[in-house]
This record gives sequence, structure tokens and C-alpha cells, in this order.
Amino acid sequence: LKVVKTKVAEDQLKEIGEKISSLPNGKKFFRKSQKLFKERLEMIQDGSALDWAMAELLAYGSLLKEGYDVRLSGQDVERGTFSHRHAVLTLEDSEEEYIPLSNIAERQGNFYIYNSLLSEYAVLGFEYGYAMAAPHTLTIWEAQFGDFNNGAQIIIDQFLSAAEDKWHIMN
Repeated sequence: LKVVKTKVAEDQLKEIGEKISSLPNGKKFFRKSQKLFKERLEMIQDGSALDWAMAELLAYGSLLKEGYDVRLSGQDVERGTFSHRHAVLTLEDSEEEYIPLSNIAERQGNFYIYNSLLSEYAVLGFEYGYAMAAPHTLTIWEAQFGDFNNGAQIIIDQFLSAAEDKWHIMN
């Protein structure tokens, strides 16, 4: 059994947090987005308790900084189910999008995020295949609510839960 160190130094997390909580100058963001990102930056700088969204984004950011790709799909994942994530921001005066997690370092992993249709069976099946083809990518399908999981139950039963036993394939 190989032990993998997953610890990230506090100063690195702070650096990542500051990068993903700072909006670029010269671009017009909605006031609500500006307020949210200001609060996130303060959270990082003063070392107060992190909320769920910040912890999640720091986890993705630490992998990206190490050079791993992160892929996230699901209904409304760009904004986040309850508006917690805000991984993609649209500028107020154009359709231009800004993705903070794609702006951590010059050399970093790729961050892919896709709002998907509500066909859980199809989306989870695709993401399972994607994860097989890209094993060094963190591939996540987010079911917005628990009952959406029901539509993907066949994929979960036949592939996620049973593939290792059936075909000796890990994913």
C-alpha cells in the first residue's frame, strides 16, 4: 500500500485563496460578485473560519497548482447549487467569463467546468468514461439534489459500485 501525502502547507493555501478571491482590475463585475469575492479575500487574509465554498475551491486549487486537471459537471455547477461556488463569473457589460481557478499560476492544471443537462444517466455515464480515459484528472459529477441521483442509479450499480469486481478495473 502506497501512502500518499495530501497535506498542503498553510502558506500555499493562503496564496491559492488570495488568487481565487481577487478579481482582475479593469473588468466590470456585478456588485454582488464583488462583495462575495471581497468577503472571501477577507476570510483568507484574516484567517477566520472558512466556509464550505472556500474549502472546496481551495481543494480544487491545490490540485490545479500541483498540475492536476479538475473536471466538474452537473446542473448549475458553475454557480453552485445554492450559489455557493461562483466558479465562473460573467462580466456585467459583456458575455465574457472569468474563471478564478484557471488563474492560479502560469503553469497549472486545467480546470474544466460544465453546466450539464438534467439527464443524469447520460452525464454520469459520460463522466465515468472520461475518468477512465483521464485517470490523473479529478473528475466529479455533482448531483444537485439527492433525488437526481435516481436517474443515474444504473450507472452507479453497474459501473461505479461493481466495475472493480466485474472487470478488475478501478476508476
